[in-house]
Amino acid sequence: MGTKTASATGKIILSGEYAMLFGYTGIALPSRETITVRFTSKKHGGLTVIWGHDTLHPEWAMYAGQVAEHLGHEVKKKIRGELFIETNLPLGKGMGSSTALVIAIARVLLGSDCKDAAKHIEDIMNPGNSGMDFAVIWEGTPILYQKGQPIQTIRLPEDLLGRMELIDSGMPSEHTPALVAWVRSREKELQEPLSTIGSCAERIVVGESLAVVLREHHKAQVALGVVPLHTQTLIREIEKKGGAAKVIGAGGRSGGGGMILSLHN
Repeated sequence: MGTKTASATGKIILSGEYAMLFGYTGIALPSRETITVRFTSKKHGGLTVIWGHDTLHPEWAMYAGQVAEHLGHEVKKKIRGELFIETNLPLGKGMGSSTALVIAIARVLLGSDCKDAAKHIEDIMNPGNSGMDFAVIWEGTPILYQKGQPIQTIRLPEDLLGRMELIDSGMPSEHTPALVAWVRSREKELQEPLSTIGSCAERIVVGESLAVVLREHHKAQVALGVVPLHTQTLIREIEKKGGAAKVIGAGGRSGGGGMILSLHN
């Protein structure tokens, strides 16, 4: 028996939501928020999952158990022991929490050299994903991402995180796979906003004003239909004060829009 600990960050998409699914380039960086998993192995019995010090997230504990089970199949070994999970990462709100959980559990069960196995389980648990969440969380550094192309690490302004604020606009009513399928089904009619979003990464790289780029990115996300009215109102208030903001994940059609990235000058 023994105890091991591993962790993974969340992610912040600076540009590229949905457009990356269609081959455009995006930019993402790891968040400060993390998921930490402690595994205590046992010789007998099955797997027990404990989600922090509360019982508010039974569905996430179940998800963690499914990830561990898939990893066990991957290495043809029954996982026996206790997984204890702690996080300050917002769950289900566009910061890659499900992917971070996959990577953290893979690292604690299989060791640090588990990238291929972790990616395989990510594709099982999050079908249709663009690959960006996994790439930036695994690498732990800002990246320029284009599906099917080698990952490029990039340098962003050192004060960028200090100028950012994350605002919780509430839980979306729809799950990400449903939103992705809805956008995919409307690809032809959404060419203009997808192209706008797809151009933002290059504009950021060449040094265009980040505030200007984020405002246009947000308008394009609204055109996709993935920024609920309440979230649009929050962002409009931020812009009135001279800032810029956008949702940083799949967003939503109703309910909340997940986490908002707000940039202050």
